[in-house]
Amino acid sequence: MSTVDDFVRAYDALLDHWPVNVTPVDVPTPFGPTRVNVCGPESGAPLLLLPGGGATSTVWIANVAALARSHRVFAVDVMGDVGRSVNDGAPLRTVETLFEWLDAVLDHLGVNASAVVGHSYGAMIALAYALHDPRRVDSLVLLDPTSCFARMNSKYLLRALPVLIRPTETRQRSLIDWETGGAGVDPRWLGVAALGTAAFGRTTLVVPPRPKPDALERLTAHTAVVLAGSSRAHDPGKVAANVRRLLPAATVTTIPAATHHALPMAPAADVTAAILAAVG
Repeated sequence: MSTVDDFVRAYDALLDHWPVNVTPVDVPTPFGPTRVNVCGPESGAPLLLLPGGGATSTVWIANVAALARSHRVFAVDVMGDVGRSVNDGAPLRTVETLFEWLDAVLDHLGVNASAVVGHSYGAMIALAYALHDPRRVDSLVLLDPTSCFARMNSKYLLRALPVLIRPTETRQRSLIDWETGGAGVDPRWLGVAALGTAAFGRTTLVVPPRPKPDALERLTAHTAVVLAGSSRAHDPGKVAANVRRLLPAATVTTIPAATHHALPMAPAADVTAAILAAVG
């Protein structure tokens, strides 16, 4: 049976293979220490990366070299999810406390405003945070955002249900292999994700609600939505149509061969280019 120590060893080993020098920082917050993996020039514009559920910040391995050439990259393990952040302080139970946690992270890092990139669950957090406090989000990149502009696919939810009920390595690998067709996923990252699923068990994520249309009208951050054209998590065509209707100023890019769980790793060049085009 996988343990947290097994997960930590795999996580650290993958971080050692990041193509840039990275400094792991445990940021103190009222909710506990938050792991932030920092890289890029200190003078670079801040770029906050929020991974998908269970993915951890190690998932940016294929993108970080290009992003860190011009930006100060802060890759975060989301509090309450699988990763090196530890919720041993105040409980994190509401969306308001999720915002307080993110405020505390940015305050400690000395970041007043940042470009924010989120994938899947991370995109849900990023969008909710940008609506909550527009002053802290300069630009916003949402990678295959789930439950932000359309419902998730019922078939996907049925496939994910065993992982949610009784998380195991095998079940996590099976879900990701099914959704991606077995292509585009770094096997080292898949090992980290599968070990984390088994070691942490059922996590209780704070999930921001889907924004209402009138709330989206108040979004001020320059927004880019990058969709996986072969995503099984939702209908990317419907998501694109809803984004164009609800956020007419947003940029919408669909990467035809990409799948939900392969992002942001593959196709890394296309994903990275879309991020950089949005954040400058």
